[in-house]
Amino acid sequence: MRVRGDEAALSFTSTKIPPCQSLVFEFNNTSVAPAGKPFTNRSFRWDFGDGNTRIAGTGIVTHTYAAGGTYDVKLVLIDTNYCNHADSIVQQIRISPNVDARFTTPAVGCAPYNAVFNNTSLAGQQFFWDFGDGSTSTATSPTHLYATPGSYTVTLIAVDNATCNLRDTTTQTITVSGSPTAAFTYTPNPTEPNTPISFHNGSTGGVSYKWLFGDGDSTVTTDPDTAVPHLYNRTGTYNACLIVYNAAGCSDTTCQSISVTVNATAAVPNAFSPNGDGTNDRIFVRGYGIGKMTWRIYNRWGVQVYVSNNQAEGWDGRYKGRIQPQDVYHYTLQIEFTNGDKVSKKGDITLLR
Repeated sequence: MRVRGDEAALSFTSTKIPPCQSLVFEFNNTSVAPAGKPFTNRSFRWDFGDGNTRIAGTGIVTHTYAAGGTYDVKLVLIDTNYCNHADSIVQQIRISPNVDARFTTPAVGCAPYNAVFNNTSLAGQQFFWDFGDGSTSTATSPTHLYATPGSYTVTLIAVDNATCNLRDTTTQTITVSGSPTAAFTYTPNPTEPNTPISFHNGSTGGVSYKWLFGDGDSTVTTDPDTAVPHLYNRTGTYNACLIVYNAAGCSDTTCQSISVTVNATAAVPNAFSPNGDGTNDRIFVRGYGIGKMTWRIYNRWGVQVYVSNNQAEGWDGRYKGRIQPQDVYHYTLQIEFTNGDKVSKKGDITLLR
């Protein structure tokens, strides 16, 4: 195997050309060729970051920009006589008649908050940051950790001796919020077989609450004083969690392990009265631990007037939107419980008007 030793070392400098109103930059290619293999005047390509390019050798090239802005200038080695051809280096330049200090950062964060500052200044060769908590930086686009909640005024000073105004200052206030505290209890504790669990919110500092029950179900509430009920459908131990959010979007999470016993049962009431009075207007399959079900209801002529796979749905006494008459209806019910047991049932339902 032959190892080539003809690697070129790429480098360049950039300088803005006066007067201060000028948008002309001078780029000096100071790359170094390996011994005995000098560059030619077509060894490099300049990409000026505004869509314009130029083929050149080492030495100085100038470029006039049409507008102020921030540009990524790239020098690419395109000469295939060198083993590292296609290598490139990039410098970011900022150009404007006047330096204009600008930056973006989220206005709100949660302590401890690692703020990221995106420097979008026009022009600027040096930058001085004051984070409002006694800390400073000279990085172009720094990050800063705020450990304590509070309101902080961030100051950026941009300096560029090649501009007409030489320096500019901008400020922005950010608010670092504390986090809420998540807490909850549940009853009954210990749990009881086939009994819904009531979750009681004991959190502070929150405005929104997301409950994750550990069985795939979840709900979001905004009233911390109202208990949240949940019925588990399978025997097991569940990791129930509460995520609390405050007005700033800051959050806290707490979880508890809850052991539940579900005894598989299923039954169908023998009558209901769908008369619109809000009581007993639907008939449901009652039970616990029901994983899958198919429930079919037939009228006295054998016409299927209802079918469902959803325990929570219930029949409202209608068929194709039409109210069915008072009568005795027959049903069949196939169930697969969450413990794997299967059962088939059949019986009669009296519809009362």
